[in-house]
Amino acid sequence: MNASAKELAAHFDLEKLTAEFYADPYPTYRALRENEPVKRLPNGTVFLTRYDDLVTTYKNTKSFSSDKKREFAPKYGDTPLYEHHTTSLVFNDPPAHTRVRRLIMGALSPRAIAGMEPDIVKLVDGLLDAIATKGQCELIEDFAASIPIEVIGNLLDVPHDERAPLRDWSLAILGALEPVVSPEVAARGNKAVTDFLAYLETLVARRREKPGNPERDVLTRLIQGEENGERLTEKELLHNCIFLLNAGHETTTNLIGNGLVALHRNPDQKQRLIDNPDMIKTAVEEMLRYESSNQLGNRMTTERVELGGVMLDAGTSVTLCIGAANRDPAQFPDPESFDVARSPNRHLAFATGAHQCAGMALARLEGAIAISRFLARFPNYAVSGAPVRGGRVRFRGFLNVPCAIG
Repeated sequence: MNASAKELAAHFDLEKLTAEFYADPYPTYRALRENEPVKRLPNGTVFLTRYDDLVTTYKNTKSFSSDKKREFAPKYGDTPLYEHHTTSLVFNDPPAHTRVRRLIMGALSPRAIAGMEPDIVKLVDGLLDAIATKGQCELIEDFAASIPIEVIGNLLDVPHDERAPLRDWSLAILGALEPVVSPEVAARGNKAVTDFLAYLETLVARRREKPGNPERDVLTRLIQGEENGERLTEKELLHNCIFLLNAGHETTTNLIGNGLVALHRNPDQKQRLIDNPDMIKTAVEEMLRYESSNQLGNRMTTERVELGGVMLDAGTSVTLCIGAANRDPAQFPDPESFDVARSPNRHLAFATGAHQCAGMALARLEGAIAISRFLARFPNYAVSGAPVRGGRVRFRGFLNVPCAIG
């Protein structure tokens, strides 16, 4: 077993992944953690799998840059995808990152998020009513994916009859962040950015003419900026609206889908949560750890730096494997077990440090409401066919989960 783990680690290549890896990457992550935790890949990049190494990298923004211009220029060329991803909050360093994040966080204050709870409950209950009428459901399309699209649509106050393209645009843009991008995937991503920008230009123009309530309407808040006159440029505004939708959409969809499937596959934990519904907060944290919605992050070294006993030259591209770090036994006792009461649980699903997810409180709220109310309504639900994974390494979730509601 040890020899095969060493071989698995030795031959790991992020650009040549197998079907077995996409189905279950965790044996490979374990092999890497134990044998080559700072793994040099054939393309010259480095792949990290230990919890402590990820925390060090996240917190050292001076040595490990989030600016993606150098990395994305050869990947995308002079395209809409390049402009989008190099303008987005998540792919920038301070001071640009700090300025944009401050404006977005002002619109996602604890008070603002608490005010969203009644609307999210109403949305979830409406979806559950529709599922009850049908007697069965497709867990992702009928439930998990429908929630964040509506929540983010409400945040930006996108008219309901204009929301239909949002999910496809988001999937196309995020799909182009995979380690290997085919010409077809790149073309879809570029078209999605172009179409999304064209739509947002009209939405922003309408909102400038007729502002909403900045306490509830994030788009109005971002347009108006801070009282001290701090405002986003038009390009920053448009691209960070796309970022907000993308960041809040697929990751939350995956949290809900992965969580309900994990409960189905661990019936003792499912029953434990049914019997103790007040455990939902720790259960959501465990779902985020056990099957992290976002499995990979990236940084670029700005100087020669030592990490995990390995010297990295300046200009080294570093991949942070969140999925591996969240199952590191040095941080989590019995990490391969799914435990809805796990505490403490300092997982890295939302990263840490300056780039910790700006919308994590909203994601937690959506996950808790969706999963707890689904479980209360349909305690006997069961996955009724083979779930279909999304076929991506960066964002781990399901495309399709047939479900009987009992």
